[in-house]
Amino acid sequence: MSTGTGTSARRVSHPDWHWHLGVVLFIAAWWLVYRQLIPVSDWITGLFPVERHGHTGEAIAFFFYDTPKVMMLLTLIVFAMGVVRSYFSPEKTRALLSGRREGVGNVMSAGLGILTPFCSCSAVPLFIGFISAGVPLGVTFSFLIAAPMVNEVALVLLFGLVGWKVAATYLGFGLTIAILAGLVIGKLRLEGWLQDWVRDIHSGANAPVVGDGENLTMVDRYRLGVEAVREIIGKVWMWIILGIAVGALIHGYVPEDLMASIMGADAWWSVPAAVVLGIPMYTNAAGVVPIVEALLGKGAALGTVLAFMMSVIALSLPEMIILRQVLTLRLIAVFIAVVGSGILAVGFLFNLIF
Repeated sequence: MSTGTGTSARRVSHPDWHWHLGVVLFIAAWWLVYRQLIPVSDWITGLFPVERHGHTGEAIAFFFYDTPKVMMLLTLIVFAMGVVRSYFSPEKTRALLSGRREGVGNVMSAGLGILTPFCSCSAVPLFIGFISAGVPLGVTFSFLIAAPMVNEVALVLLFGLVGWKVAATYLGFGLTIAILAGLVIGKLRLEGWLQDWVRDIHSGANAPVVGDGENLTMVDRYRLGVEAVREIIGKVWMWIILGIAVGALIHGYVPEDLMASIMGADAWWSVPAAVVLGIPMYTNAAGVVPIVEALLGKGAALGTVLAFMMSVIALSLPEMIILRQVLTLRLIAVFIAVVGSGILAVGFLFNLIF
């Protein structure tokens, strides 16, 4: 009994400024480490007896860059959302973004996705953070689709490659897919198809009893953020590493000749074939644009190539592996079906227009 009292007393007497300083130092250290991920991944790759820009070298560098990047993003975002969640109960959050405002929420989250230059796997941490804060499922999916599919890097590169009309049309179609897909998934009310532990967080079943959030100190909110990190990362870290490992192998061994032969075919099936071909691959929008340029140079149809680009960055296999720990297979199937239908529509329409 005396031990427990002593522990409690030490915890209560711990100065609050220690927590504030610790959070500031953590964020500063996070930023410094994040900025060094590329040179560190290159250095680690150099320790292996492989050619840096060969297939194996590219795969190794990709793995040692993306693994800490995604884990760091997940840690920071989940901690931040844990703190934010202490101010708003799940009920208040859902009330803010659901019902008549759900469409606005989809537009806002899709717009946020454009401003976040994440690949599909990097967007998953913020998706999980939205879910843990009680944001409606359809709204979170609008972000998850828009973040990798449409961002400023892809738009600038497309503008320089094929002109502003194609870039603007791509922006419009990409946003439309993200917003409409999120609305469809939201209307289907598929929250019950989340994994059990995620559904409990989303509904507030496992949330700490914090009242209305007005009586918590900032240190209490920090502790809730740390607890959220422990709970969520403890459940998904192995699958994140597995997903990135698969993505690294695919990234290092992209079969460009095979892709060109399929997408260069002037047939109706070239668009769905390009989508199916893009799903197992993994890169971000900036990484796939050079492939787009090469394919267009070999005579591939613009709509077919853009459908391939969208499937690579919005429906990648590594992303599905990571999402499997958050979504059930049924919900992943719905996600693929809705987004895949939108991508097919974009591919066919672009082939007709341009």
